[in-house]
Amino acid sequence: MTKFIGRQEELKKLLELSEKKSASFVVVRGRRRIGKSRLVEEFSKYFDKFYPFEGLAPEKGVTAKDQLEEFSRQMAQQFKAPYARYDDWSDVLWAVGERIKTGKILLLFDEISWLGMDEPTFLGKIKNFWDKHLKRNDQLIFIVCGSASAWIEKNILSSAGFVGRISYTLTLEELPLSDCKQFWPKNIAAFEKLKVLAVTGGIPKYLEEINIKLPAEENIKQLCFNRGAILVEEFKQIFSDLFLRNSLFYKKIIEVLVTGSKERNEICEILKIDPSGRISEYLTELELAGFITRDFTWDIKSGVDSKLSKYRLGDNYLRFYLKYIDKNLSKINRNSFRFKSLSSLSEWNTIMALQFENLVLNNRLLIHQSLNIAPNEIVSENPFYQHKTHRKSGCQIDYLIQTKFNTLYVCEIKFSKNLVDSSVINEVQKKIDVLSYLKGYSCRPVLIHVNGVTQAIIDSDYFASIIDFSTYL
Repeated sequence: MTKFIGRQEELKKLLELSEKKSASFVVVRGRRRIGKSRLVEEFSKYFDKFYPFEGLAPEKGVTAKDQLEEFSRQMAQQFKAPYARYDDWSDVLWAVGERIKTGKILLLFDEISWLGMDEPTFLGKIKNFWDKHLKRNDQLIFIVCGSASAWIEKNILSSAGFVGRISYTLTLEELPLSDCKQFWPKNIAAFEKLKVLAVTGGIPKYLEEINIKLPAEENIKQLCFNRGAILVEEFKQIFSDLFLRNSLFYKKIIEVLVTGSKERNEICEILKIDPSGRISEYLTELELAGFITRDFTWDIKSGVDSKLSKYRLGDNYLRFYLKYIDKNLSKINRNSFRFKSLSSLSEWNTIMALQFENLVLNNRLLIHQSLNIAPNEIVSENPFYQHKTHRKSGCQIDYLIQTKFNTLYVCEIKFSKNLVDSSVINEVQKKIDVLSYLKGYSCRPVLIHVNGVTQAIIDSDYFASIIDFSTYL
Protein backbone atom coordinates (compact mmCIF):
# COMPACT_ATOMS: atom_id res chain seq x y z
CA MET A 1 0.00 0.00 0.00
CA THR A 2 1.32 3.46 -0.91
CA LYS A 3 2.06 6.08 1.72
CA PHE A 4 -1.07 8.00 2.72
CA ILE A 5 -0.57 11.69 1.96
CA GLY A 6 -2.94 14.50 2.95
CA ARG A 7 -6.70 14.21 3.55
CA GLN A 8 -6.27 14.91 7.26
CA GLU A 9 -9.36 17.13 7.46
CA GLU A 10 -11.46 14.55 5.62
CA LEU A 11 -10.14 11.77 7.84
CA LYS A 12 -10.90 13.83 10.93
CA LYS A 13 -14.53 14.26 9.85
CA LEU A 14 -14.90 10.54 9.29
CA LEU A 15 -13.36 9.75 12.66
CA GLU A 16 -15.86 12.07 14.33
CA LEU A 17 -18.63 9.88 12.90
CA SER A 18 -17.06 6.80 14.48
CA GLU A 19 -17.46 8.45 17.90
CA LYS A 20 -21.25 8.58 17.55
CA LYS A 21 -23.44 6.19 19.49
CA SER A 22 -25.33 5.17 16.37
CA ALA A 23 -24.58 3.71 12.95
CA SER A 24 -23.66 6.05 10.09
CA PHE A 25 -24.46 5.94 6.38
CA VAL A 26 -21.79 7.89 4.46
CA VAL A 27 -21.47 8.85 0.79
CA VAL A 28 -17.98 9.53 -0.60
CA ARG A 29 -17.82 10.85 -4.14
CA GLY A 30 -15.27 12.49 -6.39
CA ARG A 31 -13.36 12.30 -9.61
CA ARG A 32 -11.76 9.03 -10.73
CA ARG A 33 -8.27 8.63 -9.17
CA ILE A 34 -8.98 11.30 -6.53
CA GLY A 35 -8.29 8.85 -3.66
CA LYS A 36 -11.73 7.84 -2.39
CA SER A 37 -10.89 4.17 -1.82
CA ARG A 38 -7.48 5.03 -0.38
CA LEU A 39 -9.06 7.39 2.16
CA VAL A 40 -11.51 4.68 3.24
CA GLU A 41 -8.65 2.17 3.56
CA GLU A 42 -6.84 4.58 5.87
CA PHE A 43 -10.05 5.10 7.85
CA SER A 44 -10.44 1.33 8.17
CA LYS A 45 -7.40 1.16 10.46
CA TYR A 46 -9.63 2.46 13.25
CA PHE A 47 -12.05 -0.50 13.02
CA ASP A 48 -11.97 -4.07 14.19
CA LYS A 49 -13.28 -5.34 10.84
CA PHE A 50 -13.23 -3.86 7.34
CA TYR A 51 -15.31 -5.41 4.56
CA PRO A 52 -14.82 -3.76 1.15
CA PHE A 53 -16.93 -4.73 -1.88
CA GLU A 54 -16.52 -3.36 -5.40
CA GLY A 55 -18.60 -3.56 -8.54
CA LEU A 56 -17.37 -4.76 -11.91
CA ALA A 57 -16.47 -2.01 -14.36
CA PRO A 58 -19.39 -1.50 -16.79
CA GLU A 59 -17.68 -2.99 -19.83
CA LYS A 60 -19.55 -4.36 -22.81
CA GLY A 61 -21.24 -7.62 -21.94
CA VAL A 62 -21.26 -7.12 -18.16
CA THR A 63 -24.79 -7.72 -16.87
CA ALA A 64 -26.70 -7.19 -13.63
CA LYS A 65 -26.40 -10.93 -13.04
CA ASP A 66 -22.61 -10.70 -13.36
CA GLN A 67 -22.56 -7.97 -10.73
CA LEU A 68 -24.59 -10.08 -8.31
CA GLU A 69 -22.39 -13.14 -8.85
CA GLU A 70 -19.19 -11.13 -8.37
CA PHE A 71 -20.55 -9.62 -5.16
CA SER A 72 -21.40 -13.13 -3.94
CA ARG A 73 -17.83 -14.28 -4.63
CA GLN A 74 -16.42 -11.30 -2.79
CA MET A 75 -18.72 -12.05 0.14
CA ALA A 76 -17.38 -15.60 0.36
CA GLN A 77 -13.82 -14.26 0.34
CA GLN A 78 -14.49 -11.51 2.88
CA PHE A 79 -16.18 -13.79 5.40
CA LYS A 80 -14.09 -16.87 4.59
CA ALA A 81 -17.22 -18.83 3.77
CA PRO A 82 -18.10 -21.28 0.97
CA TYR A 83 -19.30 -19.62 -2.22
CA ALA A 84 -23.08 -19.56 -2.47
CA ARG A 85 -25.07 -18.52 -5.53
CA TYR A 86 -27.77 -15.91 -4.92
CA ASP A 87 -30.55 -15.02 -7.35
CA ASP A 88 -31.59 -11.76 -5.72
CA TRP A 89 -29.84 -8.79 -4.09
CA SER A 90 -32.15 -9.00 -1.07
CA ASP A 91 -30.84 -12.48 -0.28
CA VAL A 92 -27.14 -11.68 -0.56
CA LEU A 93 -27.52 -8.44 1.39
CA TRP A 94 -29.36 -10.35 4.11
CA ALA A 95 -26.45 -12.82 4.23
CA VAL A 96 -24.01 -9.92 4.70
CA GLY A 97 -26.22 -8.33 7.35
CA GLU A 98 -26.33 -11.53 9.38
CA ARG A 99 -22.52 -11.48 9.64
CA ILE A 100 -22.09 -7.88 10.83
CA LYS A 101 -24.68 -7.55 13.58
CA THR A 102 -22.13 -6.57 16.24
CA GLY A 103 -18.66 -5.11 16.56
CA LYS A 104 -16.84 -2.03 15.29
CA ILE A 105 -17.26 -2.57 11.56
CA LEU A 106 -16.58 -0.55 8.42
CA LEU A 107 -18.51 -1.74 5.37
CA LEU A 108 -17.64 -0.30 1.95
CA PHE A 109 -19.55 -0.59 -1.31
CA ASP A 110 -17.13 0.89 -3.83
CA GLU A 111 -18.31 2.14 -7.24
CA ILE A 112 -21.92 1.80 -6.13
CA SER A 113 -23.23 2.77 -9.59
CA TRP A 114 -21.50 -0.26 -11.11
CA LEU A 115 -22.99 -2.62 -8.53
CA GLY A 116 -26.49 -1.38 -9.28
CA MET A 117 -26.24 -1.22 -13.06
CA ASP A 118 -29.35 -2.41 -14.95
CA GLU A 119 -31.05 -3.49 -11.73
CA PRO A 120 -33.99 -1.14 -11.04
CA THR A 121 -34.68 -2.54 -7.54
CA PHE A 122 -31.06 -2.41 -6.33
CA LEU A 123 -31.23 0.92 -4.49
CA GLY A 124 -34.54 0.08 -2.86
CA LYS A 125 -32.92 -3.05 -1.50
CA ILE A 126 -29.92 -1.05 -0.27
CA LYS A 127 -32.38 1.17 1.64
CA ASN A 128 -33.99 -1.90 3.19
CA PHE A 129 -30.52 -3.33 3.93
CA TRP A 130 -29.74 -0.19 5.92
CA ASP A 131 -33.09 -0.03 7.70
CA LYS A 132 -33.40 -3.71 8.65
CA HIS A 133 -29.77 -4.65 9.28
CA LEU A 134 -26.99 -2.09 9.25
CA LYS A 135 -28.39 0.69 11.44
CA ARG A 136 -29.04 -1.80 14.24
CA ASN A 137 -25.30 -2.07 14.85
CA ASP A 138 -24.42 1.17 16.68
CA GLN A 139 -20.70 0.70 15.95
CA LEU A 140 -21.07 0.25 12.19
CA ILE A 141 -20.28 2.73 9.44
CA PHE A 142 -21.56 1.99 5.94
CA ILE A 143 -19.79 3.88 3.14
CA VAL A 144 -20.84 3.95 -0.48
CA CYS A 145 -18.27 5.36 -2.91
CA GLY A 146 -18.49 6.38 -6.51
CA SER A 147 -16.83 8.29 -9.32
CA ALA A 148 -20.12 8.69 -11.19
CA SER A 149 -21.12 11.71 -9.12
CA ALA A 150 -24.12 12.56 -11.29
CA TRP A 151 -25.51 9.05 -10.73
CA ILE A 152 -24.98 9.39 -6.97
CA GLU A 153 -26.64 12.80 -6.93
CA LYS A 154 -29.67 11.59 -8.85
CA ASN A 155 -30.16 8.14 -7.34
CA ILE A 156 -29.00 8.56 -3.74
CA LEU A 157 -28.59 12.15 -2.56
CA SER A 158 -31.69 13.45 -4.34
CA SER A 159 -33.73 10.29 -3.90
CA ALA A 160 -36.73 10.33 -1.57
CA GLY A 161 -35.83 6.79 -0.54
CA PHE A 162 -32.65 7.94 1.23
CA VAL A 163 -34.01 11.10 2.88
CA GLY A 164 -32.98 11.20 6.54
CA ARG A 165 -30.65 8.23 6.18
CA ILE A 166 -27.40 9.80 4.95
CA SER A 167 -25.23 10.89 7.89
CA TYR A 168 -22.54 12.64 5.85
CA THR A 169 -21.63 13.33 2.23
CA LEU A 170 -17.94 13.80 1.50
CA THR A 171 -16.87 15.18 -1.87
CA LEU A 172 -13.13 14.83 -2.47
CA GLU A 173 -11.34 17.61 -4.32
CA GLU A 174 -7.79 17.77 -5.66
CA LEU A 175 -5.04 17.73 -3.06
CA PRO A 176 -3.84 21.20 -2.00
CA LEU A 177 -0.28 22.23 -2.87
CA SER A 178 0.84 21.65 0.72
CA ASP A 179 0.08 17.95 0.20
CA CYS A 180 1.16 17.74 -3.45
CA LYS A 181 4.71 18.79 -2.61
CA GLN A 182 5.05 15.78 -0.28
CA PHE A 183 5.29 13.53 -3.34
CA TRP A 184 8.81 14.94 -3.97
CA PRO A 185 11.96 15.13 -1.84
CA LYS A 186 12.65 18.54 -0.30
CA ASN A 187 15.54 19.33 -2.65
CA ILE A 188 13.43 19.45 -5.85
CA ALA A 189 12.93 22.92 -7.33
CA ALA A 190 9.45 24.44 -7.17
CA PHE A 191 9.34 25.08 -10.92
CA GLU A 192 10.04 21.41 -11.64
CA LYS A 193 7.10 20.42 -9.45
CA LEU A 194 4.95 23.00 -11.20
CA LYS A 195 5.68 21.44 -14.60
CA VAL A 196 4.35 18.09 -13.40
CA LEU A 197 1.34 19.66 -11.66
CA ALA A 198 0.50 21.46 -14.90
CA VAL A 199 -0.17 17.98 -16.31
CA THR A 200 -1.51 16.08 -13.30
CA GLY A 201 -3.15 18.70 -11.13
CA GLY A 202 -3.53 17.57 -7.53
CA ILE A 203 -4.77 14.07 -8.43
CA PRO A 204 -3.14 11.62 -5.97
CA LYS A 205 -2.95 8.59 -8.26
CA TYR A 206 -1.18 10.54 -11.00
CA LEU A 207 1.29 11.99 -8.49
CA GLU A 208 2.00 8.50 -7.14
CA GLU A 209 3.21 7.54 -10.62
CA ILE A 210 6.05 10.08 -10.51
CA ASN A 211 9.57 8.67 -10.49
CA ILE A 212 11.33 11.07 -8.13
CA LYS A 213 14.70 10.06 -9.55
CA LEU A 214 13.78 11.52 -12.94
CA PRO A 215 13.40 15.19 -13.91
CA ALA A 216 9.96 16.60 -14.65
CA GLU A 217 10.25 16.45 -18.44
CA GLU A 218 11.27 12.79 -18.40
CA ASN A 219 8.39 11.94 -16.08
CA ILE A 220 5.95 13.66 -18.41
CA LYS A 221 7.41 11.84 -21.39
CA GLN A 222 7.02 8.46 -19.69
CA LEU A 223 3.52 9.15 -18.32
CA CYS A 224 2.04 10.90 -21.35
CA PHE A 225 3.86 9.97 -24.52
CA ASN A 226 4.65 6.26 -24.25
CA ARG A 227 2.29 3.59 -25.55
CA GLY A 228 0.23 2.09 -22.73
CA ALA A 229 1.26 4.74 -20.16
CA ILE A 230 -1.32 5.56 -17.51
CA LEU A 231 -2.08 9.08 -18.74
CA VAL A 232 -2.37 7.86 -22.32
CA GLU A 233 -5.01 5.28 -21.39
CA GLU A 234 -6.76 7.20 -18.63
CA PHE A 235 -8.97 9.46 -20.75
CA LYS A 236 -10.99 6.70 -22.39
CA GLN A 237 -11.55 5.08 -18.99
CA ILE A 238 -12.88 8.34 -17.57
CA PHE A 239 -15.36 8.79 -20.37
CA SER A 240 -16.48 5.18 -20.66
CA ASP A 241 -17.11 4.60 -16.95
CA LEU A 242 -18.58 7.74 -15.52
CA PHE A 243 -21.35 9.25 -17.56
CA LEU A 244 -24.99 8.51 -18.10
CA ARG A 245 -25.16 9.43 -21.79
CA ASN A 246 -23.13 9.58 -24.98
CA SER A 247 -19.55 10.15 -23.84
CA LEU A 248 -18.55 11.73 -27.17
CA PHE A 249 -20.66 14.80 -26.47
CA TYR A 250 -19.03 15.30 -23.06
CA LYS A 251 -15.69 15.29 -24.84
CA LYS A 252 -16.88 17.92 -27.31
CA ILE A 253 -17.91 20.22 -24.46
CA ILE A 254 -14.54 19.86 -22.77
CA GLU A 255 -12.72 20.50 -26.06
CA VAL A 256 -14.50 23.86 -26.29
CA LEU A 257 -13.13 24.79 -22.87
CA VAL A 258 -9.52 23.81 -23.54
CA THR A 259 -8.63 27.33 -24.68
CA GLY A 260 -10.35 29.13 -21.81
CA SER A 261 -13.58 29.77 -19.92
CA LYS A 262 -16.83 30.16 -21.84
CA GLU A 263 -20.39 31.18 -21.08
CA ARG A 264 -23.15 28.69 -21.71
CA ASN A 265 -24.38 30.47 -24.84
CA GLU A 266 -20.83 30.59 -26.22
CA ILE A 267 -20.53 26.82 -25.78
CA CYS A 268 -23.83 26.31 -27.61
CA GLU A 269 -22.77 28.60 -30.46
CA ILE A 270 -19.45 26.82 -30.95
CA LEU A 271 -21.09 23.38 -30.84
CA LYS A 272 -24.01 24.63 -32.97
CA ILE A 273 -26.60 23.18 -30.62
CA ASP A 274 -29.95 24.36 -29.30
CA PRO A 275 -29.44 26.18 -25.95
CA SER A 276 -32.88 25.01 -24.84
CA GLY A 277 -31.83 21.35 -25.19
CA ARG A 278 -30.06 19.10 -22.71
CA ILE A 279 -26.80 21.05 -22.62
CA SER A 280 -27.48 22.13 -19.01
CA GLU A 281 -27.70 18.50 -17.91
CA TYR A 282 -24.40 17.66 -19.59
CA LEU A 283 -22.69 20.67 -18.00
CA THR A 284 -24.07 19.79 -14.58
CA GLU A 285 -22.81 16.22 -14.88
CA LEU A 286 -19.34 17.39 -15.89
CA GLU A 287 -19.37 19.78 -12.95
CA LEU A 288 -20.46 17.08 -10.51
CA ALA A 289 -17.72 14.81 -11.88
CA GLY A 290 -15.17 17.48 -10.90
CA PHE A 291 -13.94 18.17 -14.44
CA ILE A 292 -15.38 21.63 -15.02
CA THR A 293 -16.12 24.49 -12.66
CA ARG A 294 -18.90 27.03 -12.98
CA ASP A 295 -17.54 30.43 -11.92
CA PHE A 296 -20.32 32.85 -11.01
CA THR A 297 -19.65 36.55 -11.02
CA TRP A 298 -21.63 38.80 -8.67
CA ASP A 299 -23.12 42.23 -8.11
CA ILE A 300 -20.55 44.23 -6.13
CA LYS A 301 -23.25 46.51 -4.68
CA SER A 302 -25.28 43.67 -3.15
CA GLY A 303 -22.66 40.94 -2.97
CA VAL A 304 -25.18 38.52 -4.49
CA ASP A 305 -24.25 36.12 -7.31
CA SER A 306 -25.53 37.25 -10.68
CA LYS A 307 -26.84 35.11 -13.51
CA LEU A 308 -23.59 35.67 -15.39
CA SER A 309 -21.23 32.71 -15.14
CA LYS A 310 -18.55 30.99 -17.14
CA TYR A 311 -17.59 27.35 -17.30
CA ARG A 312 -13.90 26.65 -16.76
CA LEU A 313 -12.01 23.42 -17.46
CA GLY A 314 -10.69 22.95 -13.94
CA ASP A 315 -8.96 19.63 -14.58
CA ASN A 316 -5.36 20.05 -15.73
CA TYR A 317 -5.02 16.48 -16.98
CA LEU A 318 -8.00 16.75 -19.33
CA ARG A 319 -6.68 19.95 -20.91
CA PHE A 320 -3.21 18.47 -21.39
CA TYR A 321 -4.63 15.26 -22.84
CA LEU A 322 -6.88 16.97 -25.36
CA LYS A 323 -4.27 19.51 -26.37
CA TYR A 324 -1.24 17.27 -26.67
CA ILE A 325 -1.93 13.55 -26.21
CA ASP A 326 -5.19 13.04 -28.12
CA LYS A 327 -3.99 14.60 -31.38
CA ASN A 328 -0.79 12.53 -31.27
CA LEU A 329 -2.38 9.28 -30.08
CA SER A 330 -1.74 7.28 -33.25
CA LYS A 331 1.94 8.26 -33.19
CA ILE A 332 2.21 7.44 -29.49
CA ASN A 333 0.67 4.02 -30.07
CA ARG A 334 3.21 3.39 -32.85
CA ASN A 335 6.03 4.61 -30.59
CA SER A 336 6.86 7.20 -33.23
CA PHE A 337 6.06 10.40 -31.28
CA ARG A 338 9.20 12.29 -30.33
CA PHE A 339 8.76 14.39 -27.20
CA LYS A 340 11.57 16.96 -26.94
CA SER A 341 10.47 19.26 -24.14
CA LEU A 342 7.36 20.99 -22.81
CA SER A 343 8.44 24.30 -24.30
CA SER A 344 8.57 22.69 -27.76
CA LEU A 345 4.86 21.81 -27.60
CA SER A 346 2.65 24.19 -29.59
CA GLU A 347 1.15 27.05 -27.55
CA TRP A 348 2.69 25.63 -24.40
CA ASN A 349 3.08 29.00 -22.65
CA THR A 350 -0.59 29.82 -23.25
CA ILE A 351 -1.71 26.42 -21.97
CA MET A 352 0.69 26.62 -19.04
CA ALA A 353 -0.88 29.96 -18.05
CA LEU A 354 -4.31 28.30 -17.91
CA GLN A 355 -2.95 25.34 -15.94
CA PHE A 356 -1.22 27.68 -13.46
CA GLU A 357 -4.44 29.64 -13.07
CA ASN A 358 -6.25 26.39 -12.17
CA LEU A 359 -3.65 25.57 -9.53
CA VAL A 360 -4.02 29.03 -8.01
CA LEU A 361 -7.82 28.96 -7.99
CA ASN A 362 -7.85 25.44 -6.55
CA ASN A 363 -5.63 26.76 -3.73
CA ARG A 364 -7.26 30.14 -3.22
CA LEU A 365 -7.13 29.81 0.56
CA LEU A 366 -3.40 30.45 0.28
CA ILE A 367 -4.18 33.84 -1.25
CA HIS A 368 -6.55 34.70 1.58
CA GLN A 369 -3.91 33.74 4.12
CA SER A 370 -1.23 35.73 2.34
CA LEU A 371 -3.47 38.81 2.34
CA ASN A 372 -4.54 38.23 5.96
CA ILE A 373 -8.21 38.01 5.00
CA ALA A 374 -10.34 35.99 7.41
CA PRO A 375 -13.18 33.87 5.96
CA ASN A 376 -15.84 35.94 7.76
CA GLU A 377 -14.51 39.12 6.13
CA ILE A 378 -15.19 37.92 2.58
CA VAL A 379 -18.38 39.06 0.86
CA SER A 380 -17.61 37.19 -2.37
CA GLU A 381 -14.62 35.85 -4.29
CA ASN A 382 -14.18 34.24 -7.69
CA PRO A 383 -12.97 34.97 -11.20
CA PHE A 384 -14.94 38.10 -12.12
CA TYR A 385 -16.56 39.01 -15.42
CA GLN A 386 -18.23 42.26 -16.47
CA HIS A 387 -20.24 42.41 -19.69
CA LYS A 388 -19.86 45.31 -22.05
CA THR A 389 -22.95 47.56 -22.24
CA HIS A 390 -23.64 50.99 -23.75
CA ARG A 391 -22.74 52.49 -20.35
CA LYS A 392 -19.68 50.48 -19.36
CA SER A 393 -16.84 48.49 -20.87
CA GLY A 394 -16.38 44.77 -20.39
CA CYS A 395 -13.56 43.32 -18.33
CA GLN A 396 -12.32 40.03 -16.97
CA ILE A 397 -10.41 39.72 -13.72
CA ASP A 398 -8.49 36.52 -12.98
CA TYR A 399 -9.57 36.54 -9.34
CA LEU A 400 -11.44 39.18 -7.34
CA ILE A 401 -11.98 39.25 -3.58
CA GLN A 402 -14.59 41.59 -2.11
CA THR A 403 -14.44 42.16 1.65
CA LYS A 404 -16.97 43.66 4.05
CA PHE A 405 -14.55 46.56 4.56
CA ASN A 406 -15.36 47.83 1.03
CA THR A 407 -12.08 46.58 -0.36
CA LEU A 408 -11.66 44.89 -3.73
CA TYR A 409 -8.50 42.82 -4.19
CA VAL A 410 -7.91 42.64 -7.93
CA CYS A 411 -5.67 39.60 -8.42
CA GLU A 412 -3.69 39.12 -11.62
CA ILE A 413 -2.45 35.54 -12.05
CA LYS A 414 0.62 35.68 -14.25
CA PHE A 415 2.63 32.76 -15.54
CA SER A 416 5.80 33.62 -17.43
CA LYS A 417 8.87 31.60 -18.30
CA ASN A 418 10.82 34.82 -17.67
CA LEU A 419 10.53 37.47 -14.97
CA VAL A 420 7.18 39.28 -15.03
CA ASP A 421 7.92 42.82 -16.22
CA SER A 422 6.30 46.17 -15.54
CA SER A 423 3.92 45.94 -18.53
CA VAL A 424 1.61 44.01 -16.22
CA ILE A 425 0.94 47.23 -14.29
CA ASN A 426 -0.84 48.81 -17.26
CA GLU A 427 -2.80 45.60 -17.88
CA VAL A 428 -4.14 45.55 -14.34
CA GLN A 429 -4.84 49.27 -14.19
CA LYS A 430 -6.92 49.10 -17.37
CA LYS A 431 -9.08 46.45 -15.72
CA ILE A 432 -9.53 48.56 -12.61
CA ASP A 433 -10.37 51.64 -14.70
CA VAL A 434 -13.32 49.88 -16.39
CA LEU A 435 -14.46 47.88 -13.36
CA SER A 436 -17.85 49.13 -12.20
CA TYR A 437 -17.93 49.56 -8.43
CA LEU A 438 -19.39 51.90 -5.83
CA LYS A 439 -17.89 55.12 -4.60
CA GLY A 440 -16.06 54.57 -1.34
CA TYR A 441 -14.52 51.23 -2.37
CA SER A 442 -10.77 50.72 -2.47
CA CYS A 443 -9.14 48.64 -5.19
CA ARG A 444 -5.94 46.90 -4.19
CA PRO A 445 -4.06 45.21 -7.05
CA VAL A 446 -2.37 41.88 -6.27
CA LEU A 447 0.14 40.07 -8.49
CA ILE A 448 0.41 36.28 -8.27
CA HIS A 449 3.41 34.78 -10.07
CA VAL A 450 5.71 31.79 -10.01
CA ASN A 451 8.96 32.69 -11.80
CA GLY A 452 9.91 36.01 -10.29
CA VAL A 453 9.31 39.69 -11.09
CA THR A 454 11.58 42.47 -12.29
CA GLN A 455 13.02 45.04 -9.93
CA ALA A 456 10.96 47.67 -11.76
CA ILE A 457 7.74 46.09 -10.49
CA ILE A 458 9.02 46.07 -6.93
CA ASP A 459 10.27 49.65 -7.19
CA SER A 460 6.94 50.88 -8.61
CA ASP A 461 5.18 50.01 -5.35
CA TYR A 462 2.02 49.56 -7.44
CA PHE A 463 0.85 46.22 -6.11
CA ALA A 464 -0.59 45.96 -2.61
CA SER A 465 0.88 42.47 -2.50
CA ILE A 466 3.11 40.33 -4.72
CA ILE A 467 2.58 36.63 -4.06
CA ASP A 468 5.19 34.14 -5.23
CA PHE A 469 3.25 30.89 -5.55
CA SER A 470 6.45 28.87 -5.82
CA THR A 471 6.95 29.38 -2.09
CA TYR A 472 4.03 26.99 -1.52
CA LEU A 473 5.81 24.25 -3.46
